[in-house]
Amino acid sequence: MIAEIRLENFKRFHELKLRTAELTVLTGANGAGKTSVLHSLLLARQMTRQSGQSHVELNGVDSLELGSAEDVIHREAGDEPAAIEVLEAEGKHWRWSFRAPENERTLNAAVVDRSPDYEGAIAEPPPQFAYLCAERLGPRDVLGASAANIEELGVGVRGEFVAQVLASFGRSRVRDGRLAIDTAETTLTGLLYQTESWIGRIVRPTQIDAGWFPNTSVTFLRFKTPGLRTEWMRAPNAGFGISYALPVIVAALRAPVGGLLLVENPEAHLHPAGQSAIGAFLAQVAADGVQVFIETHSDHVLNGIRVAVAQGSAVLRERQAAIHFFRAEDQQGSAVESLGLRRTGQLTDWPAGFFDQTQVDLSALAARRRRDS
Repeated sequence: MIAEIRLENFKRFHELKLRTAELTVLTGANGAGKTSVLHSLLLARQMTRQSGQSHVELNGVDSLELGSAEDVIHREAGDEPAAIEVLEAEGKHWRWSFRAPENERTLNAAVVDRSPDYEGAIAEPPPQFAYLCAERLGPRDVLGASAANIEELGVGVRGEFVAQVLASFGRSRVRDGRLAIDTAETTLTGLLYQTESWIGRIVRPTQIDAGWFPNTSVTFLRFKTPGLRTEWMRAPNAGFGISYALPVIVAALRAPVGGLLLVENPEAHLHPAGQSAIGAFLAQVAADGVQVFIETHSDHVLNGIRVAVAQGSAVLRERQAAIHFFRAEDQQGSAVESLGLRRTGQLTDWPAGFFDQTQVDLSALAARRRRDS
């Protein structure tokens, strides 16, 4: 498990040390560097999987669109390279570094150093590693299919292969620690049934039909409300909530113990109750042995995590959660404040600007009422 991430001269960060845990929550201002932390892991993954190459591509892999090296390397780096370091809980340490190539117009960076003996989830194929970006696919009549080895099939960075995964692994057993219902019946522990159960909690009760036409790149999803004599509904008629939450749930249920799951904006297109429920769900997944990184703007997601911890339903201990609040200080840098989580679900601190907009707005309305009275 990753215990700490260190960045040097990477994007907005001249230097950053970030404690991570089984569940790491990244939140704060737009453009303050939350997503950059996830991008650093994706870039380390890229350099590890392209071992032996002198350059690393900054665009086109795992949805990365980092531009050129000058967009990635801190402007005050001088002659120093940018570096990404990962410290594992077991004390192992790895480092990747890169600098601008001689041709500054290229969309890659020159690799300076990389740990040749890296062993960890960052470099593993799906389902051990999964990343879901903020721009996931909305509802589609048809989806694509991956040509990857079936044992390394993932949902895709935008959820584009989720129908293929459900069609291929719908009967595979979900770990007991991630079951939406406590059951001993084998038919109820399968991936498809458990996905439907979690979708029911997070979005609304839904039956799922996932199909894949063999020897083609065409897959599909259909939905209907259980218990009603209705026809299967096309995905575009089911709304965005299901389509955005579905790949998050499937990737989380399939990840093995020791796996790594990165999710941007799990709250996208979900109503507040659903946002809270998906926060509690991801806390439960983290408690079951998958390291989860969440980048979020939702206080409901955070509160869902807090309630799950307080109620004991996620069995997530206080040191197993790391919450980081990012502030944009100027165009060049960011500050990060780390918050702790108590067993009661309370935060150790609540800094100004941290999910306090409701209170700010209500105070403004109260002040207006006082002036008018």
